[in-house]
Amino acid sequence: MDRPRFSRAFMNPRYWPLWLGFGLLWLVVQLPYRLLLLLGRGLGELMYRFARSRRHIARRNLQLCFPEMNENERERLLRANFASTGIAFFEMAMSWWWPKSRLQRLAHIEGLEHLQQAQAEGQGVILMALHFTTLEIGAALLSQRHTIDGMYREHKNPVFDFVQRRGRERHNLDASAIEREDVRAMLKVLRAGRAIWYAPDQDYGRKQSLFVPWFGINAATVTATTKFARLGRARVVPYTQERLADGSGYRLVIHPPLADFPGESEEADCRRINDWVEDAVRQHPEQYLWAHRRFKTRPEGEPSLYRKRPKKPVSL
Repeated sequence: MDRPRFSRAFMNPRYWPLWLGFGLLWLVVQLPYRLLLLLGRGLGELMYRFARSRRHIARRNLQLCFPEMNENERERLLRANFASTGIAFFEMAMSWWWPKSRLQRLAHIEGLEHLQQAQAEGQGVILMALHFTTLEIGAALLSQRHTIDGMYREHKNPVFDFVQRRGRERHNLDASAIEREDVRAMLKVLRAGRAIWYAPDQDYGRKQSLFVPWFGINAATVTATTKFARLGRARVVPYTQERLADGSGYRLVIHPPLADFPGESEEADCRRINDWVEDAVRQHPEQYLWAHRRFKTRPEGEPSLYRKRPKKPVSL
């Protein structure tokens, strides 16, 4: 995919409010890091109070995944999760606009040798991540140290898409953005011995998925990880990240490659992946993206696990 280019059409008056919003956000993220953490928690509290639909989804997910907790414990975890989501808003802007040297001071990276070894051997890597709220800044910090290609879905708003892609790609000019549906391009990148960020932990529907347990509940789990590893002749290297509680930055861990992967079957691989994802989430549940309807797709005959969204009134 070509690099994002500025277009004169972006200066159309209908985009002025968005440009103004970006300008104000740029000014805010020049503040000290610890103050941004505080502002993020405040934003998260507002989201908790007013984002009712997302709050319901996250609360329901916590009920399903942590039945051993009592209601008060889950509610505290829910509020902490919204605080983390609020911080992520400013982390996104930091990753787009902070000077690289300022960002790098927050990075604590472990296991980089696993990516370096694969690169030296010309071996493609599926960097198997998951949807933590620190996703954006974690990718930026790692991209400063190693070339990582990424799966990409174009934003509907062309100005937002331009700013987002430019912010993401500035950390490594050798990186490429690959359309999420472009399987051929992804396999080409892997066979060329490159590393690509990929997260298999969301519900993408019944097609290309198997139902295997996650937190004890059958969840639609994509089989693409197995297919990409086999067809791309690539290693699967787990990757986790966390926002450190002491405010010193972020711990990024590149784990050793999965041994004997792909395994005996796609179902066995999906189970293995879900077990790994569950273990990673349990370590930092407050930083996971619980507002996603992870159990949206159900096996045939099973009812929905989420409250139905009210239908919008029809205007006459």
